[in-house]
Amino acid sequence: MSEIHNDCSYCAEGELLSAFGIKICELPMSKLILFKEQSHPGRVIVACKKHVDDITELTAEERAQYIEDINKVAVCIHKTFNPDKINFGAYGDTMHHLHVHVVPKYKDGFEWGGVFAMNPHEKELTEAEYAEMIEKIKNNL
Repeated sequence: MSEIHNDCSYCAEGELLSAFGIKICELPMSKLILFKEQSHPGRVIVACKKHVDDITELTAEERAQYIEDINKVAVCIHKTFNPDKINFGAYGDTMHHLHVHVVPKYKDGFEWGGVFAMNPHEKELTEAEYAEMIEKIKNNL
């Protein structure tokens, strides 16, 4: 879709991505990534396939498809994890690649009623638990 930037986690993938996430699959305009820190069960990132810094750099068609991808993921996360609410975060102060955090929130869970931490370093899973979570997500996409 666009050139690969070897210093960008979302473009290069590999070790850069594995520091914080696991690629689940690709959607028409994005890559779906499981965020390894799982204080919010089901937290994922929807990273644009095109290396842009901001949503305003996409064409109208690309932007519409990217939003559709985010919506498809949100529907999947609702179906898979039954959160009370989903928070969406599109930050980019230090990571100059368009991506949206999809963060399920639970009334009896971590950080309910507040803004989610970017990476609280509270809960990592085992490889088997990550694999099981990824399978559930894929089954509901």
